[in-house]
Amino acid sequence: MTSRIGFYVLALTAGVTALVATTPATAKTIEQEKPYAITGTTGAELYASIGQNGPEAGRNGGRVIAHTFFKLTWRRNYVPENGGCTLKSATPTLIITYTLPKPANALPPPVQKRWDIFIEGLRRHEKVHGDHIKAMLARIEQTTIGVSVANDPGCQKIRQQIQKPLSDASIAQRQQSRDFDRVEMGAGGEIQRLILELVNGD
Repeated sequence: MTSRIGFYVLALTAGVTALVATTPATAKTIEQEKPYAITGTTGAELYASIGQNGPEAGRNGGRVIAHTFFKLTWRRNYVPENGGCTLKSATPTLIITYTLPKPANALPPPVQKRWDIFIEGLRRHEKVHGDHIKAMLARIEQTTIGVSVANDPGCQKIRQQIQKPLSDASIAQRQQSRDFDRVEMGAGGEIQRLILELVNGD
C-alpha cells in the first residue's frame, strides 16, 4: 500500500500470526525489537534505504517501513466431566517482535536529532499494534476458557468449537490494525508527518 505525498510512503504492517494448539511452554509475554540495517547520512537517503531494505510483508512481498509479528502458542487443559468436556484453563505464550530500521553508520547531529524523533514515533506506532495483539489474546481467553461441550468424553468436539472464537478474535485484531494504519498513514496522519519531517529537513 502506498500513498503519494511528494514521494511514496512505505506501508507498515502487523498481525502475521502463528497459532499452535498446544505447547509445553510456561505462561509469558515477550516483546522484542529486531532491527534491520539502513544506510545514509541524510533523511532522504535513510528513507530511500528503508525502501530498499525494509522487511518484506504481505501477499505481494513488498517492502514495508516496520513490521509487527506475533507468535501465540497455548497449553490447554481439557477436562472430561459428566460425559462432556470443559476447557478448564489455557496458558498462553505470546511473543511480539517489532522489526524497525536502524542506521548502520553515525549520523550528522541535525540528522540524528530528526532520526530520533522519527524512530520513536515509529516505535509508538508499532506498540499500538502490540496492544491490539494483547487485546486479542485477552478476548480469546475470555471467550474460550470455561467453555463446555456435552457428549464429548474424548475432548474432540470442544477443540472444534473454540475455533470460531479464535478466528473471530484474529479477524477483529487484523481489522483494528488496518483501521489504525489507515488513519496514521492517511493525509495528515502521524506517519506521514514523521516521514516529511525526516526527509524535508535536509
